[in-house]
Amino acid sequence: MIRIANGSAFWGDSAEAPLDLLRGGPLDYLTLDYLAEITMSILQKLKARDPRAGYAHDFVGVIKRGAKDIVERGVKVVTNAGGMNPVGCKDAVAAVLQAAGYGGRIKIGVVTGDDIMPQLDQMLESGIPFTNMDSGEPLSAIRARVQSANVYFGAFPIADALCRGAGIVITGRCNDAALALGPMVREFGWKAHDWDRIAAGTIAGHVIECGAQCTGGNCQADWESIPDIANIGYPIVEAEPDGTFVVTKHAGTGGRVNVAGVTEQLLYEIGDPKSYITPDGIADFTTIRLEQRGPDRVRASGIKGRAATDQYKVSISYSAGFKAVGTLAYSWPDAHKKARAADKILRQRMDRLGLELEAIHSEFVGVNGCHGEMSGEPANDIAEVVLRIGARAMEKAPVERFLKEIIPIALNGPPSVTGLNSGRSKVDEIIAYWPALIPMTAVAPQVDVASV
Repeated sequence: MIRIANGSAFWGDSAEAPLDLLRGGPLDYLTLDYLAEITMSILQKLKARDPRAGYAHDFVGVIKRGAKDIVERGVKVVTNAGGMNPVGCKDAVAAVLQAAGYGGRIKIGVVTGDDIMPQLDQMLESGIPFTNMDSGEPLSAIRARVQSANVYFGAFPIADALCRGAGIVITGRCNDAALALGPMVREFGWKAHDWDRIAAGTIAGHVIECGAQCTGGNCQADWESIPDIANIGYPIVEAEPDGTFVVTKHAGTGGRVNVAGVTEQLLYEIGDPKSYITPDGIADFTTIRLEQRGPDRVRASGIKGRAATDQYKVSISYSAGFKAVGTLAYSWPDAHKKARAADKILRQRMDRLGLELEAIHSEFVGVNGCHGEMSGEPANDIAEVVLRIGARAMEKAPVERFLKEIIPIALNGPPSVTGLNSGRSKVDEIIAYWPALIPMTAVAPQVDVASV
C-alpha cells in the first residue's frame, strides 16, 4: 500500500495545505495540481515577457518551506507546476534545494514535449486539422490568434521519471489524474494494458485532484454539519496493488470523508460516466463501488476500464477580443428598480455613442446573479442590489469607452449608488479555449532526470 496526498487543486489554492500534509502524518507521495486551461495561456504570457518564467512559482515556495520534510522523510513530490516552462521550474527548485543544503541529495525529473506551439504549423501542413471538438471548425479559422497549444500527456512519463530515481517530478500539461496514477504505475509495476487497474488509479486521482473538495469543501451534502471546516484536511489515497483504494485524510484535521462527499467529487467535470477518457485508458464510473470503512475512510473497488484511444487531447488557447466588467450597488428603497433603470440608461448611452460592442451582459446580484431568469420575480423590499454589467468586443477601444460611462452614472443616473468597484475597472484580454485531438504518433514526451 502507498499513501498519495494532493495538496493543491489549482494555482492559488491554500499555501499551507502542502505543508500540513507533509507534517501531519505518514506519506509516500505528495501531488500538487496547478493547471487549468486558462492557466496555460496566462503562463504563456508570463514566459513571453520573461523566458525564465512561465511556471507556477507558488510551487517553488512549497519546496523552500518543505525541503526538510521532503528530503529527509523521503516523500516524493509530483506536480504539473512546470506549466509552459518545466525546465525553468526545475532550475528554480534546484536553486532552492541547494540553498537549503540539500544539493546532491535528491533528483528532479522533468517531463517535456507537451508544448507543441513550435510545431503547430508543421502539424497543420501534415494534415492534422486540430478540429474543434465542440464546433467542428478547423484550427485554420483562428490560427493567427493562437497563443498556446499543449498536449495532455498521461501517467507513464511520470512513472518513468520515478523509476529513474526522481524524488521530485515536474511536468508541463498532463491529465490531472496522472499525477496520482503515475506513482501507482511505478510502485505496483502496472502495465499499459492493465486497463482495470489503470482505470482505478485514474479514478483515485480524479477523486483527490480538486483537493479539499472531496473532504468537505464546496460540498452540498449536509454541508452545515461538516466539522471544523476552518481546519479542513486535504485528501489522501491509500492505494493497493489490485486497484482498490481508500480515500481518507490525516487524523486530527477538519472536514469529512464520506460516501456522499466522494460521490460529489466523482461527478465533477465528467461527461459520459461509462467513458471517462484519459491518455492512459478509459474508466467506467458506473462500476465504482463505494463503502464507508469507518470515520473519514471511504473504500473504492470493482472499477473496470477499457483500452486507451490512439489520440491525445490538445488544449489550445487563442485571443478572442477584450472585455470589461463594472459594478454599481444600489440601496433601498426600490433597489432593484434603480439597478434596472441604470442598466437601461447605460445601454442607451452605448447606442448613442455608436460603440461596436459584440455583447453587453447584465446581472442583478441579489436578485438573479446566480440563476438568471430562473430566479423568478424578486421581492420589492430588497435592501440592496448590485448591477454587474460587462461588455466585450474584438477591439480594445470600444470596451475602454464603455468603462468610461459607468462611473459617471453615480451622479447622472438613478440615486443611491453606494459601491464603485473599489476604483475603476480595467479592460482584460479574452482568452478562449479550443479543444482538439491529434494522433499519439504525432508527438512524444521527453523525460530527463538529474541530481540537484
